[in-house]
Amino acid sequence: MSGGVRRWFEVRVRSSTPGDAAGLLADLLVSLGARGSEERGAWQVAYFEEPDDPDAFLEALRSALADEPGVGRVYLEHGWKPHEEWAETWKRGLGERRLTPRVIVHPSWVEPLEAREDDVVIVLDPGMAFGTAEHGTTRGCVRLMDRAVRPHDRLLDVGSGSGILAIVAARTGADHVVAIEADPLACEALAENVERNGVQDRVEVVRSFATAESVVAYGPVSGIIANIEAGLLEPLFDGFALALRPGGWLIVSGILDFEWEGIRSRIEAAGFAFHEVDADGPWRSGRFERTTG
Repeated sequence: MSGGVRRWFEVRVRSSTPGDAAGLLADLLVSLGARGSEERGAWQVAYFEEPDDPDAFLEALRSALADEPGVGRVYLEHGWKPHEEWAETWKRGLGERRLTPRVIVHPSWVEPLEAREDDVVIVLDPGMAFGTAEHGTTRGCVRLMDRAVRPHDRLLDVGSGSGILAIVAARTGADHVVAIEADPLACEALAENVERNGVQDRVEVVRSFATAESVVAYGPVSGIIANIEAGLLEPLFDGFALALRPGGWLIVSGILDFEWEGIRSRIEAAGFAFHEVDADGPWRSGRFERTTG
């Protein structure tokens, strides 16, 4: 943070590969830590917390993007954006979204136009947290959850971000959801969204890093949702198995299409049976069931 003033590191990325690379870049930038991404002509513009060493950060980002299939050669530019400007920038493009036949998500400044009497309507302002209805991983999780959550469930939401998944779970029947999130800015948005949707009595916000050991302490639970990048997800599988009741379900996301088969195999090896996969662009979300024994 420069001189005590909050500002954001703006990175502009362009790929030499036409077509689907733009959408893939946007998703990859978010998975690499961007607080948000927007398209400006041929460029994807992403915003990151201020790095200690901007030059080293850019080189690490360039290397990570270059390693991804389908991205091609990348060109990077960078700059700075004051927090006050970003606070308004992230609102652009967010609107009402019907994610399932009964679940609608909309930001607080947009009135839902399509809501029916029996719809579950979620008001969500993500702020600096990941988790909006605009991202394929979030949409995939909500679709799978809408078929998995049952009345009186006790659940874990690991890497809760904006709280969208925990709130959907509470509004669709869960009695108690522990929403685990380590990032302080995300926790601010998470707590505000929980209160905004009136589910404070059912969603418990925990500011903490999740480990295989720590998630076990919250069990036994009926289900676990984890929408985090694959590299952070994999070390948690054994802990998820121990935290779940036999027959409990696990929904995971943050997995790119080329990562899916490997992740699926490792989850099954941890004691889970595969149930279904949701595909949304390059992203995969999966539902599994804890086997007995």
